[in-house]
Amino acid sequence: MSRSFGLLILRVAFGGAMLYVHGWDKFLGRETMAATFPDPIGLGHTVSFWCAVAAEVAAAAALVLGLGTRLAALGLAFTMGVAFFVIHQTDPIAKKELALLYLAAYSTLVFTGAGEFSLDHLIFGKKRGQS
Repeated sequence: MSRSFGLLILRVAFGGAMLYVHGWDKFLGRETMAATFPDPIGLGHTVSFWCAVAAEVAAAAALVLGLGTRLAALGLAFTMGVAFFVIHQTDPIAKKELALLYLAAYSTLVFTGAGEFSLDHLIFGKKRGQS
């Protein structure tokens, strides 16, 4: 139970922060941000923008709820990996530290799953909610 409570804290803290601090602002500024958003892997500015919004809003909300946790965490880990290794690759570590911390948290959730206090556990039981 303490493991599941720890995973709940991790999910809510990192999913909630991503949604509230990063994703929601992007979503609200979509009219002006999409055309000039960075295109780090060659998908185009608008597609890259909407991929980031999908991860930072939809996947972050799913993570908080513990719904499709491993898939949501994988999308968020990929997004933070691109931020850390591509967008901020030449920046000093202090500037890209936050992306690294998010990447570590989301990578952990890819491997651990959501824990007992999640919709994954409620819907699928131990098959998906726990390792």
